Amino acid sequence: MSGLLALLDDVAAIAKVAATSVDDIAAAAGKAGTKTAGVLIDDAAVTPRYLQGFAPARELPVVWRIARGSVFNKLVILLPVAMLLAAFAPWMITPLLMMGGCYLCFEGAEKIFHAILPHADARVEADMSVRDPGRLEEEKVRGAIKTDFILSAEIMTIALSAIEVPNVWMQAATLAVVGLMVTVAVYGAVGLIVKMDDVGLYMARNAYTGAVRGFGHGLVKFMPVLLKLLTIVGTAAMLWVGGSIILHGFHTFHIAEPGHTIEVMAQAAGAAVPQAAGAVTWVVTAVLDGVFGLLLGLVLIPVATRVVGPVWAKLRGRKSSGH
Repeated sequence: MSGLLALLDDVAAIAKVAATSVDDIAAAAGKAGTKTAGVLIDDAAVTPRYLQGFAPARELPVVWRIARGSVFNKLVILLPVAMLLAAFAPWMITPLLMMGGCYLCFEGAEKIFHAILPHADARVEADMSVRDPGRLEEEKVRGAIKTDFILSAEIMTIALSAIEVPNVWMQAATLAVVGLMVTVAVYGAVGLIVKMDDVGLYMARNAYTGAVRGFGHGLVKFMPVLLKLLTIVGTAAMLWVGGSIILHGFHTFHIAEPGHTIEVMAQAAGAAVPQAAGAVTWVVTAVLDGVFGLLLGLVLIPVATRVVGPVWAKLRGRKSSGH
């Protein structure tokens, strides 16, 4: 009997440790997840564009296919790579973060440049040339999953740099929780966004009261505004996150400027409004980080379009011809 009680006591102790570990993983995942907020906003803003042109009945199945691809990207490809980096080459995490930051700055600046000076978009023209709905869906899903891979790599790297847990197993578990949590949040929001106009249309046509029908009409009219707002917020988030990642990388490599100047300006602005010094300092820092990200992105546009893009296209062409 005493042996059984001792065994039960040991089981209870193990369960307590496991519960504590789960709590620690959840807390670490929550903390790491907040660090990726800017990229999440952009991810949620980017994905709905891949659903344009589909019948309403295909929207949620396409979202589900992209979400499954996103989980594969995060858990099967990126998680093992991240853990190998953390174990054997932690010094590579900051440079990789900075590369991702450069990509975010380029994407954000390119969107602004395109809005100010509209130009032909090869991807849109390619979509318009596709007449087969099945082929169009396959191409759009593949394109969305490729874009998700880049954003997921940035999310996982940011999360990895923010995770503070005692061992590699908890680190891996935390990163997996972050990956799943982020995927559910992003694609749950995307699914809700793309179906809201259908919900509004149903209410406008079938509601019993005028007030609800009016709300449905308003919802249908509001959705294009919401999508535009998401695009603006997503672009601003890209520039803010990308710029702050680069500046933090500079600090890691002991490069003081322009981060020091931004810090001095933000602190001066906060001191000018002592009643809300913390909030003002944060806002000014975020805005200046975004401005830095925009300037860097504008510099990167010709580099990406005239150097990196053609070289990558040529390499892909050689690979395809080799097969």
